[in-house]
Amino acid sequence: MIESAALSPPVQAMLLVGVILVQAVALYAGYGILERVATPLIDTITDAR
Repeated sequence: MIESAALSPPVQAMLLVGVILVQAVALYAGYGILERVATPLIDTITDAR
């Protein structure tokens, strides 16, 4: 794990904000990909009846 206790509080805060931003972008992209894959699959299943 990265040791951040030695860093100053503003640097720790910016590191935390950066990690959260990267996590948010990854989730946004992941859900976008999931929606593109799942929507046609769901439509195929519901239209098969």
